[in-house]
Amino acid sequence: MIYEIRNYHFRPDLFEPYKVWAKTEAMPYLGAQMDVVGFWITTADPPEILGAPTDHLGTANVTWIIRWRDMAHRNEVWAAVLESPEWKDIFSRVPEGLPSYLRLEAKFTESLM
Repeated sequence: MIYEIRNYHFRPDLFEPYKVWAKTEAMPYLGAQMDVVGFWITTADPPEILGAPTDHLGTANVTWIIRWRDMAHRNEVWAAVLESPEWKDIFSRVPEGLPSYLRLEAKFTESLM
């Protein structure tokens, strides 16, 4: 098993409509297509940062985790989801589209437990 941790820096001025879109449209669809472990958004509480400072974007305001069998499985399913007519329709309604994502990060991890 591998875990994909996706961190997004979404435009703060569009965060409230994004949360509605994510909860009502994106996550129900994506959760049915993938093994989504969880989906989290930041709270109003300030982050705790130790060590080197963050860049001008600060910390990500959206994080979600997906469990995959392996990278080949991830690549196959991810490509199929992104190309599906259903996802294209849902993504067409993300507040102000792809430019609203100031940064998208995905990293792949394995469990040590």
